[in-house]
Amino acid sequence: MRINQPTGPVNPEIFLLHTPPSPDYELLDSGEGEKLERYGPVILRRPDPQALWHKSHAALWKEAHGSFVREGRDGRWNFTKPVPEKWTIHFGGLAFHIRPTAFKHTGIFPEQEPNWNWMRECLRSSGRPVSVLNLFGYTGGASLACAQAGAKVCHVDASKASIGWAKDNAQASGLAGQPIRWILDDAKAFVQRELRRGNRYDAIVMDPPAFGRGPDGDVWQIEDDFLPLVDSCKRLLSEHPLFFAINGYAAGYSQLAYRYNLHDMVAKFGGKIESGELTLLESKGGRYLPCGIFARWSEK
Repeated sequence: MRINQPTGPVNPEIFLLHTPPSPDYELLDSGEGEKLERYGPVILRRPDPQALWHKSHAALWKEAHGSFVREGRDGRWNFTKPVPEKWTIHFGGLAFHIRPTAFKHTGIFPEQEPNWNWMRECLRSSGRPVSVLNLFGYTGGASLACAQAGAKVCHVDASKASIGWAKDNAQASGLAGQPIRWILDDAKAFVQRELRRGNRYDAIVMDPPAFGRGPDGDVWQIEDDFLPLVDSCKRLLSEHPLFFAINGYAAGYSQLAYRYNLHDMVAKFGGKIESGELTLLESKGGRYLPCGIFARWSEK
């Protein structure tokens, strides 16, 4: 969905990407600061401050197997029906192990499905070998989608648990034999080492958090570290890059903040930029729940 037509760099075209319901995942309803999701046979309710409207189907919420309850700055899961420690769903052409975590996450960001499809299309239509760097790779959605499309992937994350989870998802998706390097490291430090080594990548994906810590305690703060990292990543690109994608969550920024960081890519390489919001489409109420922002450059 397009919000408006472009009239120049000051008034760019804004896209509303959405993930529709699917057999193993759907956003059932949302509202009053919560979202109700089905992951395969399990229904979960989680806080979501973007759901600033009334719920559409009150009865549906009673079907939830569990809910994430805030307790001060922390939280916990409260299960009223039996739920396995983890289970597998098939989504976006891949397989994911779902496990409710202490941070309210489940191991997948389903709103990223349109981005995965876009990456696959870029890779399959390129007609050449492509190396992809995925920073802040979490449980591997983007890495697996790129590997599935034939790319050589370097997956970087600061969490040992997340990398193990991503490897399990690769195994479940039938991609364990694909050329994926799993790197436990701080994103900033890894990029600087790659620059010194002279390594280059044809495509880069990053999903920087607002705040985080590396495996050695290095602190990431988006307001201080984002611009230097993006600049360094541009230096990591090959002479003929394919795409550069940036996603954002919970940092309070507009998609324009990310988009304007990619303008020089067009000046240098041509191609185009797309930016906007990532959303989930309710299966019952038909509303679009905003989940994050994105900006992406591609060579064509």
